[in-house]
Amino acid sequence: MSKVKIINFRYKIISFILVGLLFSCKARKSDLSVGEKDLLISSADIFLSDWHLHAANADYENYFGQMDSVSVFIGTDASENWSRDAFESYSKPYFDGGKAWSFSAVERHIYTNNDGSLVWFDELLDTRMGLCRGSGVIQNNDGHLKMKHYVLSVTVPNDLIQTLIELKKDHDSLSLKSIRAALKK
Repeated sequence: MSKVKIINFRYKIISFILVGLLFSCKARKSDLSVGEKDLLISSADIFLSDWHLHAANADYENYFGQMDSVSVFIGTDASENWSRDAFESYSKPYFDGGKAWSFSAVERHIYTNNDGSLVWFDELLDTRMGLCRGSGVIQNNDGHLKMKHYVLSVTVPNDLIQTLIELKKDHDSLSLKSIRAALKK
């Protein structure tokens, strides 16, 4: 293992231990100090980077282990509103084949509520689809972070939106018709 990887691994371990200690010693509903919020945001940043790395490495157990049992993953297709179980079933063949997906954050913003129980974020991602945006919610339960909700979107430059609208028009029309028919049942 390279020296950089060992240092990064040690940093991650120390960060998770500190966040765990912070939340195991702190009353759940009190406000976090600025330093505590900074530590939580740093830990959430590591959590997200690791989550994406687990997908890139086709590490099924750790990837889905970071998701809450009742989490939701919303993909780029209008039909992709997955419960964790459904997303696991859909994704398993890709992970089993040794190639899931590779998302690398190029920009990330992370926020937390006053007591640190919720973290939300948005990120720009370098993907095989080009530049995408991810956003979501992470729950912090006494230092144990779990992905609750993730949304993946393809970014579209404003000057190309009309072209995209035209490209999608027929497909969107059929999708809307199907969705409306399903809602009437």
